Amino acid sequence: MTQLSDRVLNMATSATLAMAAKARELKAEGKDIIGLSLGEPDFNTPDFIKEAAIQAVNDNYNSYTPVDGYGELKDAIITKFKRDNNLSYTPSQIVVSTGAKQALANIAAVLLNKGDEVILPCPYWVSYSDIVKLNDGVPVEVKTSIENDFKLTPQQLEEAITPKTKMIWYSSPCNPSGSVYSKKELRAIADILQNHPNIIVVSDEIYEHINFIGGHSSMAEFDDMFDRTVTVNGVSKAFAMTGWRIGYIGAPEAIARACNKMQGQITSGANCIAQRAVITALNESPSRVQYMIDEFKLRRELILGLLNDIEGFKTNVPEGAFYVFPDISHFFGKTLKGQYIENATDFSLFLLEHANVATVTGIAFGNPSCIRISYAASQKQIIEAIRRIKDAVS
Repeated sequence: MTQLSDRVLNMATSATLAMAAKARELKAEGKDIIGLSLGEPDFNTPDFIKEAAIQAVNDNYNSYTPVDGYGELKDAIITKFKRDNNLSYTPSQIVVSTGAKQALANIAAVLLNKGDEVILPCPYWVSYSDIVKLNDGVPVEVKTSIENDFKLTPQQLEEAITPKTKMIWYSSPCNPSGSVYSKKELRAIADILQNHPNIIVVSDEIYEHINFIGGHSSMAEFDDMFDRTVTVNGVSKAFAMTGWRIGYIGAPEAIARACNKMQGQITSGANCIAQRAVITALNESPSRVQYMIDEFKLRRELILGLLNDIEGFKTNVPEGAFYVFPDISHFFGKTLKGQYIENATDFSLFLLEHANVATVTGIAFGNPSCIRISYAASQKQIIEAIRRIKDAVS
């Protein structure tokens, strides 16, 4: 009999991937499922990036890459950080990984000791909590509210800090809420952290360019936070390159070196062809992908208008990413089409069965009152999906 480790037995399955898999199973059975569960742009990777990859193949890039990334890619990342974020990093502060998820796993592995606490403003990206737990850390969930656009307040942060607090992790724009922290809001959080100089900030900025308010702010912009902030980014979302699996960090040198050491024992360097393509992507102006952001904004207005016409759905206006995170607690304690709705998971499964629409329970993101709906789908699919949802709950 196979004896699996406690580590894997205690680990939750990624809720987003699990719902996507369930939706695929139902599609294979012939059901007309509209998938609004995965965080994946429905655009193709831009041609100028694909052409760079083809050129790399023809130039015979096929060997192991440096663990922390090609020098030319690190230079492109440094250029990007300076151009887009006014952040000045050196090559020794950059580590390229197989996706931003591996970058986060590296950070947890090199910084957490048993019992160290990591503050997670809720809602948080689905894998944060389990990555922390896998590395013997303790997730400290801090509840936020839809009335405050799901943002952590300085007072909440102060109250969550204990002598065991090692880090705070957050994403802006946020997955799943689409919330974007302004420079003023980040400064207020930084001011609290000035009284706790040993706490490290992990700022996940993977959705940076999918931003509808015209400006992105990074915690590391502040001189008094630069040396204690790890900035995580990648090309999956803005460049529609989810399957290329390239993420990266800009970090204090000691942390970057530790991540390089850790990665050297786990996966070594990221894919050679993908890295060559990303050099081209990052050296180009973000305006090359503005057409995607413009379309996402149109879809945001569309889906909010449709959801606000359904009794029981409470929404706010997300300022970035491509998700809405409605509060659906109105339906808790009710029976819909013979199915009792106790929580967000029940409601999400109800929509899959009775509306043929795949969403994700907010419980996976640390918020039991909401569901995540991705609008990385065509306008036609969005209209049909919300029509089905409305019919199912009316």
